[in-house]
Amino acid sequence: MHCGSFWPYSFILVDSRQRINPPLSDFSARHANLRRMFSDRTAWDLESNQLSKALANRLSSGKPVIDLTESNPTKCGFHFEAERILGALSDPAGLNYEPVPQGLLTARNAVVDYYRARNCAVDVNAVFLTTSTSEAYSFLFRTLCNPGDEVLIPQPGYPLFNVLADIQDVATAPYPLLYDYGWQIDFHALQRAITPRTRAVVVVNPNNPTGHFCQADDMDRLQEICLAGDLALIADEVFLDFSLGKDIVPTFAANSRALTFTMSGLSKISGLPQMKVAWLVATGPETLKQQAVARLEMIADTYLSMNTPMQLALSAWLKLCHNFQQQCLARTRNNLAQLDKLLSTQKLCTRLNLEGGWYAVVKVPVAGSDEDLALELLNTGGVYVHPGHFYDFPADGYLVVSLITPERPFAAGMEALVTTISEKFRKDS
Repeated sequence: MHCGSFWPYSFILVDSRQRINPPLSDFSARHANLRRMFSDRTAWDLESNQLSKALANRLSSGKPVIDLTESNPTKCGFHFEAERILGALSDPAGLNYEPVPQGLLTARNAVVDYYRARNCAVDVNAVFLTTSTSEAYSFLFRTLCNPGDEVLIPQPGYPLFNVLADIQDVATAPYPLLYDYGWQIDFHALQRAITPRTRAVVVVNPNNPTGHFCQADDMDRLQEICLAGDLALIADEVFLDFSLGKDIVPTFAANSRALTFTMSGLSKISGLPQMKVAWLVATGPETLKQQAVARLEMIADTYLSMNTPMQLALSAWLKLCHNFQQQCLARTRNNLAQLDKLLSTQKLCTRLNLEGGWYAVVKVPVAGSDEDLALELLNTGGVYVHPGHFYDFPADGYLVVSLITPERPFAAGMEALVTTISEKFRKDS
């Protein structure tokens, strides 16, 4: 499946379990040569899905589209302090090359300050700067897993996990999130999913797209499970600052019992995905943490991927994050209020509770697949949404929309969505 601009950056969304490996007898000589030339790990089915094709056709024909999936903050009408953001790149020290595997000390101290503001003390020597959390995942999968080992990932969850793991020759296995007037981890299922090949548990805090945070009890239980199974805990906290309730929520970077790697970056914190600045922080038992830091340092030293001007600008950009976050949270709350007002006028569609993040999950009547419904919404009403199966929802009946869509298009798109669904089920009943 192909889905461009699915996040604040484009990527190919594929089911990494769908391999293009038919018997060689089905290939021409040329195809056989291609198979010998390329690795099996990249043999994904790259055929565009029907929804992406329909969107491309509609856009190319000039028909209007209300995009309720846009989550690139630079395209959502927010005000950015351009002079200060770009001015941070003018430091003359950016002309010097000082290769430091983990990142410049001044930049890592900026990360330490970020966590200090969250009442969390972080060891600057356990901080690694990366160009993205995707790169951080690759560092961690290489550090923790042998080929064929597996990591546990939440379901529903971020659809890039399978691809990131696949590239590193690592398998993924899901553990379920359950909904009952709010989301929660199914800890019993998580424990049953652990096998001798399991090396780590991935948790997204708050989860994408469900928007639920891990509470202190959840964090403790995850540490206990990882300690019992000699597993690492990988915490993705890119949306941590976007809580719709508490101003400050707990971070996994405070973990001390289980070996934990906490990730975040400017893509969400400051709404600057184009600046390509992220990090990971290692915490946990000192012996294990030092082993992890030594191995990660070797990987980081091999790539030396973070460029100097970005590192020098990191402190200034983190200080500018509050203006963006205030705008983003105001947009999210306003769109949620509009959505709830609209949904109160009918009984077919509801939204699931969320605690933070940028997305809302809308529960809709089931009469076919979510992708078919998304296609109908696009073709009849010009409304583009993501079907739940993009995020591995275990059943049909879910659509995902971006809450940072500008308010007028969001209101118009959701009204068209509800109207289309109401008319559809009125005809079918």
